[in-house]
Amino acid sequence: MSLPPGFLDELRTRITLSAVVGRKVTWDLRKSNQGKGDFWAPCPFHQERNASFHVDDRKGFYYCFGCHAKGDAVTFLKEADKLSFLEAVETLAREAGMAMPARDPEAAQKADRRSLLAEAVEEAVKYYRLHLRTGAAAAARDYLARRRLSPEGQDRFDIGYAPDARQGLFQALTAKGIAADVLVDAGLCARPDDGGAPYDRFRGRIIFPIRDARGRAISLGGRAMDPNARAKYLNGPETELFDKGRNLYNIGPAREALGKGRPLIVAEGYMDVIALSEAGFPATVAPLGTAITADQLHLIWRLHAEPIIALDGDKAGTAAALRVIDLALPLLQAGQGLRFAVLPAGMDPDDLIRAQGAPAMQKVLDAAQPMVALLWARETEGRVFDSPERKAMLDKTLRAALMRIQDPSIRSHYGEEIKRLRWELFGTRPTRRPFVRGAPRAQVTLPPAASTRISTLAMPGEAAVEERLLEAVLLATLIRHPGLISRFVAELESVDLLAPGHDGLRLALLRLSGEDDPAQTEARIAATEAAALETLFAQSHVRSAPPVRPDADPELALMCVAEAFAKLDARRGARREIADAAEDLTGLADEGVTWRLSRAAAAMQRTARSQIDDAGMGEDRAALSRGLQSLIDSEVWVKKKH
Repeated sequence: MSLPPGFLDELRTRITLSAVVGRKVTWDLRKSNQGKGDFWAPCPFHQERNASFHVDDRKGFYYCFGCHAKGDAVTFLKEADKLSFLEAVETLAREAGMAMPARDPEAAQKADRRSLLAEAVEEAVKYYRLHLRTGAAAAARDYLARRRLSPEGQDRFDIGYAPDARQGLFQALTAKGIAADVLVDAGLCARPDDGGAPYDRFRGRIIFPIRDARGRAISLGGRAMDPNARAKYLNGPETELFDKGRNLYNIGPAREALGKGRPLIVAEGYMDVIALSEAGFPATVAPLGTAITADQLHLIWRLHAEPIIALDGDKAGTAAALRVIDLALPLLQAGQGLRFAVLPAGMDPDDLIRAQGAPAMQKVLDAAQPMVALLWARETEGRVFDSPERKAMLDKTLRAALMRIQDPSIRSHYGEEIKRLRWELFGTRPTRRPFVRGAPRAQVTLPPAASTRISTLAMPGEAAVEERLLEAVLLATLIRHPGLISRFVAELESVDLLAPGHDGLRLALLRLSGEDDPAQTEARIAATEAAALETLFAQSHVRSAPPVRPDADPELALMCVAEAFAKLDARRGARREIADAAEDLTGLADEGVTWRLSRAAAAMQRTARSQIDDAGMGEDRAALSRGLQSLIDSEVWVKKKH
């Protein structure tokens, strides 16, 4: 459905964003300025304690500095209540007292069709619920009793039973006036190949209703009571209502429990979810008969930044965990990951809870491992690395896995953890015996990483001073040109700042993303970071920098900010590369180390080609290049024998 021009603008003027969001959050009144329409609260989209979720009533816009969720009132309702665009607009229009425009006939027909399908599925749930109480369902009730699922639990999850009759549901629902094609299109019945009357898709099975985030029944799942059935578990087919790769079992109750601070658990199947929920872990979901998909993973991360994957302690569970790792690696973001709860061998969550109780399950969840640990285990467990070739193959495999991580910061941290685990596997940090013109030098052990990182090579004093000056001009430029903040949010969040007070200014700028008034920006920063702000502009080179001057050209400021971020990233990346090369010399050829250091030098040279040396950001590029090349030529990383 297309909305007429101006409808959404009129809707946004009639509603207040803080009123819409306020139903889902508790405002931080100390940080908020309600008189100016400026509100702060913990984010409703991820678990946190700090008030990093900002609502600006004047602009009708929200932004979270933690998970980067952003949008307007329509977007908020879509994400918070899992509504479609039109459903969110209709909800806001009712609150604003506005009549929705007439829908086009095709859209109305499609919406009506989906409503018919949902009503048919709900009627099927009622039918199967009644049959769980019949004599034909005695075996099903015994099974649920053995699984320690109480009648109250069965009611909570609307569990039912499909009798072993070819057309039991079909006849019951058509007698209520539901058309045969609706039952087929809803996935409840199927048509035979010979074109005869539809027959029930679920027969002789315990039925588990599948509901969307709003609680609407959209499909069914069934567990066979016959041990010889072709499929132990059967899900409804893909329909207009149901896309198994985009839904999760128990998502509605789990989302409600997450709002009360519970951790999110991802289990394998229906009974695991039910057992965990009944044992006191209500924020539990499961994929629907398939391996976790990318869409489901994004949905899971919208619910919780670091869910726990609780999979069975058998080969199938391990394989499922490894598939999730391969899927998740390219999708990782800062603050967004996975942990894995490794259950005892041969047990699933339901088995463990029935055998040892909820405390045993809690202990397993508390010991959940980060994803990097399982990645390492996959490549090393059961293998012997007793030759250089095998060790090299391990390195190659791990490098390939790490290169799939898109976020450079996360990739770097994964690399550091892999190096630590590698040293543990191969014993103490190895040594190397370098040669010069055929004469062996004394064997030495590499210095510890901490020493390397604080060495002159890793952190030269003059470079540190230059970088602090560069930081100062960068921050001052953003303060004088606040309209640039929103364009560099990611860079501003990730950059490492050295000088005292700069980190506080960075956080203050992040809170003001979307501000465009320099005077207002400076005043609001002064309210919390007065000392750091005064120190910043007390520096003459900052006040005189071209992008900071009152008459500065906005285009020049944009170029300067981009240049400064690039130079800081390259300089610090070069230092890390040099330090890593010094740490990782073991087993590498000299030319390999030379290549790494040369690459670091090249990166620093590239970023040195600045067009804004007048701003105090320039450097002696030739001297820098000669100095670093001298370090390479003299093999400074090799400890000389005295």
